[in-house]
Amino acid sequence: MSRSLDLFILSYYIIINCVTFSAMGIDKFKAWRNKWRIPEITLIIFSFFGGVLGMITSMVVFRHKIRKRTFIYTSILFSILHMIILYKYFVQY
Repeated sequence: MSRSLDLFILSYYIIINCVTFSAMGIDKFKAWRNKWRIPEITLIIFSFFGGVLGMITSMVVFRHKIRKRTFIYTSILFSILHMIILYKYFVQY
């Protein structure tokens, strides 16, 4: 595969995980302040598009959404999905 595509994929995963981590942190902060929150579906969509590591890390760091089974199950499912995608791209070809 091309070096520029590899760099793009790496950059994409870094950015989406930082965005997801930040969104979870902002949501936790807003929860403390009883302010308008980020919809759960938005956080799940960020995770689906590659931010699953950011979601899992933020769940541990901020202790946020750790009791929500939806977040636990989607994190597991999306982790497996992205491991397969990355394996197919980087290892198999």
